[in-house]
Amino acid sequence: MIEARSWPAFELTPEQRAVGDLARDIALREIAPHVAQWDREHRFPRELFTKLDAAGLMGILVPESYGGAGADYISYALAIEELARIDAGCAVTLSVHSMIASAILRLGNEEQKRHYLPQLASGDVLAAFALTEPGVGSDSAAIVSTARRDGSSYVLNGRKQWCTNGSFAGVTMAMFRTGGTGAKGVTAFLVDNALPGIVVEKVTEKLGIHTSNTCDLAFDDVRVPESALLGAEGAGITMALSALSAGRIGIAAQATGILAACLEASVKFAKERQAFGKPIGAFEGVSFKLAQMATDLDAARLLVYRAAALCDRGEPFTIAASKAKLFASTAARKHAAEAVQIHGGYGYTTEFPVERYYRDAKITEIYEGTSEIQQIVIGRSLLGRLD
Repeated sequence: MIEARSWPAFELTPEQRAVGDLARDIALREIAPHVAQWDREHRFPRELFTKLDAAGLMGILVPESYGGAGADYISYALAIEELARIDAGCAVTLSVHSMIASAILRLGNEEQKRHYLPQLASGDVLAAFALTEPGVGSDSAAIVSTARRDGSSYVLNGRKQWCTNGSFAGVTMAMFRTGGTGAKGVTAFLVDNALPGIVVEKVTEKLGIHTSNTCDLAFDDVRVPESALLGAEGAGITMALSALSAGRIGIAAQATGILAACLEASVKFAKERQAFGKPIGAFEGVSFKLAQMATDLDAARLLVYRAAALCDRGEPFTIAASKAKLFASTAARKHAAEAVQIHGGYGYTTEFPVERYYRDAKITEIYEGTSEIQQIVIGRSLLGRLD
């Protein structure tokens, strides 16, 4: 049984701590008993998000005036971490859903806010994100899917890959080319997934996060009204990068939650497992691994909290979010491997959860901007563009 949360020395308000405790309680009660089976079955637990809605987590970043909880980004980060300690897949579902809700709140017009935010806050509608294409990844300005204006409508055509929540979403924030080349020719749309012409072409089988839905979406002559535009025509890459900058706080929190789970499982095993007449934690080869794991966990948390605090204050946070994601994801992947090593042969079996943490951790270095992209962002903040 996982012990009660010991909060780090950070200026967390009672309200923020309460959100973290609430998310932890729900994760232990509603996810922990089922996660191993869900993982084996690659099952997306849609019913779980109705329960998260009842706790106010589906609209955690949505203002109360639109039916949400009106919480801040620190509370959001705490909730994502606590869910990810139990299951990273469920955590990223909420993270992407919240990223789109936040994007609509910050970038949408009042009509879009009134239409979408109450539905997203209620959990009745899930949100998805569609940027990547089969031939386009980090170079998002190179997308080839098109949006052709036809009177007061746009006609969408193309293929989008690795759309988180895509099979179950009611609305997708998707980028299409409306003209020209490069970033200035891309436009963001809020697309109703029930429209004719949208097809889930493939559900992606992944190394980890099996409880998260990932799919390829086909758009074949999908007609959307002009009101589906998110922002101005040609501003799609700016919109996407704005959404991703905020989303990286969620992914960094997810990686931090995986790391926390690795430490908890490893400490428990190191105390219980005997070798050469004493617990394996008595050996420096194990205790040093745990010491570094604990140190990196604290560092990851503080980086996440700083990025979230800057976002809450309305200050520039993009670089802080990139640093948080880069560090936390690297630490999660590194220490998930160490957790398996500490568990020895048991760690390589499904009898213990660390093999799942190991599989889940890797994706945090890839999605919502690879580690290499984060290094580019951070490097340019120091040097400017030298190319």
